[in-house]
Amino acid sequence: MSYLGNSFVANPYVIESHDSWILTEKPAGLLSVPGKGPEKADCLYSRLQRDFPDILVVHRLDQPTSGLMIWARNKEAQKKLGHQFEQRLIHKEYQALLSSGLPREEGGLELRQRLDVDNRPLQIIDEEKGKLSLTRWRLLGEESGGHWRVQLYPETGRTHQLRLHMAAMKAPILGDSLYGGPPFYRMALHACVLEFLDPVSGCLRHFESVVPF
Repeated sequence: MSYLGNSFVANPYVIESHDSWILTEKPAGLLSVPGKGPEKADCLYSRLQRDFPDILVVHRLDQPTSGLMIWARNKEAQKKLGHQFEQRLIHKEYQALLSSGLPREEGGLELRQRLDVDNRPLQIIDEEKGKLSLTRWRLLGEESGGHWRVQLYPETGRTHQLRLHMAAMKAPILGDSLYGGPPFYRMALHACVLEFLDPVSGCLRHFESVVPF
């Protein structure tokens, strides 16, 4: 088991690096990969490229989301890690602060969602044409201001899935203005656990990150 902060690395975003993969922590507000236009060129990918020119994208986090990300350093590792995401073999956990509580202490939500083509990048619920999205949750407790801390376990990896699901349960994430969340100094969503099979050794790798809010 490896934890954030156990060892010093020169690149401030890198937690652990190997010949085939790199684990990083993305800060809130920074794009994972470049967007369209020069104003969206700065991103975690470009900052990592300075030290790791062979880096390859495996998955993404939304710009306002912080937390753990895995990157590949060769095509074979990218293929194997990508397959794990596609087959739901990678275990992910997020922590969030919600504007209100949820119906039960633990539960799950299954919806079909799609892009609102007239209001990009907003995702909407569409039980006829949408793609299946599934999230499990566990309430951790109520905090000051009537906010609730929750651990989220996405079983699928749809765009804005956790944000849409919390809003659908009338408990939007703090700082998530796109889905009706109340004001906060940042969007309170952090990817705090990532577990995957090493693409070379096949060994299970487990990482945890301290939640910054």
